[in-house]
Amino acid sequence: MVLALLTVIILAGVRHLGADLWQILAAAGAAVLLHVGAVVAHRRPWVGYVIGALGMLVLVTTPFLGWSPTMLPSAACFPLTLWRLTSRVSVRSSVVALAVAALGIVLTELVAWARLPPDVPGWTRLVEGGLLMLVVGGVWLAALLVRRRHEAGRRAESERLAAAVADERASIRRDLHDVIAHTVTVMVARIEAAAVTTTDPATRRELGDIAEAGRDAHQGLRAMLATLGPAAVAPRADSRPREVPIALDALPDLVASAASPLHAVTFAEVGERRPLSLSAEVAAVRTVQEGITNALRHLEPPVEVTVRLRWTPAEVVVEVRDDGGKALRDVGSQGTGLIGIEERVRTAGGTLSIDDGDDGWMLRARLPTKEGA
Repeated sequence: MVLALLTVIILAGVRHLGADLWQILAAAGAAVLLHVGAVVAHRRPWVGYVIGALGMLVLVTTPFLGWSPTMLPSAACFPLTLWRLTSRVSVRSSVVALAVAALGIVLTELVAWARLPPDVPGWTRLVEGGLLMLVVGGVWLAALLVRRRHEAGRRAESERLAAAVADERASIRRDLHDVIAHTVTVMVARIEAAAVTTTDPATRRELGDIAEAGRDAHQGLRAMLATLGPAAVAPRADSRPREVPIALDALPDLVASAASPLHAVTFAEVGERRPLSLSAEVAAVRTVQEGITNALRHLEPPVEVTVRLRWTPAEVVVEVRDDGGKALRDVGSQGTGLIGIEERVRTAGGTLSIDDGDDGWMLRARLPTKEGA
């Protein structure tokens, strides 16, 4: 808007000095093309660049006495289109755009040279052309450097997220091995004990077959976990303590332990509790733990956090809602806890959503019950 206003003022002054109306209209049309190109280049870089280049061509060929496109403020829109093009397309394509800009500068100075008044030395055109080359080349190089920095940042973020997902999957593998393998082992031991104490040969054979199937399942589980990743993974330096029991019955104690005079943490359960799979129960407990941790970590007290379980025959909805606290804390970079929770919930067949409203955050996990699975 500032460039457009300055252009209008300059064109009005040139008209006052005696320029023809068609020359003013041509320069104004070129300015419009330059501004349109700068806007279009944000979404369609090449289209915007071509429009901007066309506007510059009109400026160059408009026959003003001693005219140079650099006199029109709207001409600054052309380097902007080059910047946006360089930051969006491949390096090879941006080099082509830079070459087009360089040829345009050469054409500009040749036209200006041909219109040069006798009393103006010719080296002024060389100086102006050199300065324009420096500006265009500087804009192109700066855009290229910024683009590479952004690409490096995106790669680092992708690697961080991939590492976080891999780490959480390793944690899930540990839970599977520690809980399921132990449960299967106990089941097999109890079946074998029943087989020893029974007096019916057919029952003994049947129980023996079941125990053998349990051992095969145990071995298959170990083989499957081995294909998913290493059996043991070093814990993260920022990992949370794992002493919290992975059971819904532990939620009241977990909620109570987080409460303080400045942190009102309450727990409510609505509906008849239904059986959950092991992965769903782990995901529910970890969701509550992560939601409370985030609220206490990111919000200035006093803080009110409500944990609620809503049961239906098909699913359980786990909600952790906070009131936004007094203010947000500056805790540095984002962690990876929510990434791990999303992975756990997805593995359990559920969905995770995060609502960021004016009155605080709400973490909601929908997990299927065994009846709804």
